[in-house]
Amino acid sequence: MASNSSEKIVRELLEYAGIQVNGPNPWDIQVHNPHLYDRVLGEVHLGLGESYMDGWWDCDAIDQFITRALNANLDVRVRGNWKIAWHWLRARLLNLQAASRAYEVGEKHYDLGNDLYTAMLDKRLNYTCGYWKNASNLDEAQEAKLDLVCRKIGLKPGMRVLELGCGWGSFAKYAAETYGAEVLGVTVSKEQVALGMELCKGLPVELRLQDYREVQGQYDAVISIGILEHVGYKNYRTYMQVVDRCLKPGGIAFIHTIGGNVSSVSGDPWTTKYIFPNGMLPSIAQIGRAMEGIFVMEDWHNFGPDYDKTLMAWYANFERAWDRLKPKYGDRFYRMWRYYLLSCAGGFRSRNTQLWQIVMTRKGTPQPDCRLS
Repeated sequence: MASNSSEKIVRELLEYAGIQVNGPNPWDIQVHNPHLYDRVLGEVHLGLGESYMDGWWDCDAIDQFITRALNANLDVRVRGNWKIAWHWLRARLLNLQAASRAYEVGEKHYDLGNDLYTAMLDKRLNYTCGYWKNASNLDEAQEAKLDLVCRKIGLKPGMRVLELGCGWGSFAKYAAETYGAEVLGVTVSKEQVALGMELCKGLPVELRLQDYREVQGQYDAVISIGILEHVGYKNYRTYMQVVDRCLKPGGIAFIHTIGGNVSSVSGDPWTTKYIFPNGMLPSIAQIGRAMEGIFVMEDWHNFGPDYDKTLMAWYANFERAWDRLKPKYGDRFYRMWRYYLLSCAGGFRSRNTQLWQIVMTRKGTPQPDCRLS
């Protein structure tokens, strides 16, 4: 059994956030294993996520539970143990996003199965935040996001675009079909390249299995939609140097990334272990230091709350498709994926995490018309 003191501490913390143990509300948690209290106090984020995967607790609305917990700053009220300290120290000592590790997230996350992502995502297979300003469903929000990117970089027929982290080619296909652009995209996922090239057949699009650091050539625009979360704080400057190297004089650079409110040197322990190996969120300060002396920041647009809507739409699609996915992925994967999608939604809803689009040029370049939000 858990110690009475552990249970008392956890119950008091949860009550501070308006969450009850075995309570009647959708955000309340139902505890099935009394060892949960020791585990959460000892391992914090990792313990909370793993204990959910193990079936130690349930919650009807994990997104609401996480939102309340983050709004009450419960994550900083719980002091972590040596496992948390080791996670931080490891990130400090090692370059977890070095080129030698670049393909790990592709193999462990993006190559999980195109059947999973086809079922969960929009029809264009965008695995990044949609833009919901004038959209009523996921397909509209994702197409609006793609068009927003194209307009922010001033895309015109014949322009050559380099996309660092191209996914299944959703941007490349849209930019080629709608704006007449030529796109080279690179990704660390072989499954994304295989399906993406099939979807982009007949268009001036090339998708490569390649680390962003290896790209050569010069382009009218260099963009990334959801790669900076994998770059790592030790490599943000390298990322900017690669963009600078590949950008033609007078060109425009663009970043779409999840961001954190404070600077960090490591990612969430549960997320990096089970979802995005070696991932971490950049801060404004870290991005600013990385671009300093290389780029002029033209526009910085935050629409983080739109990621809450996007994640909830993905979750609804995942739930609808689960009966046909279950034989391949199994019950433990279901609990892991459910926790991933809903806890992330709670992170954006609480404003704990943000979604930024950043437009950059070089000194001497005329200011582009990119304030379109």
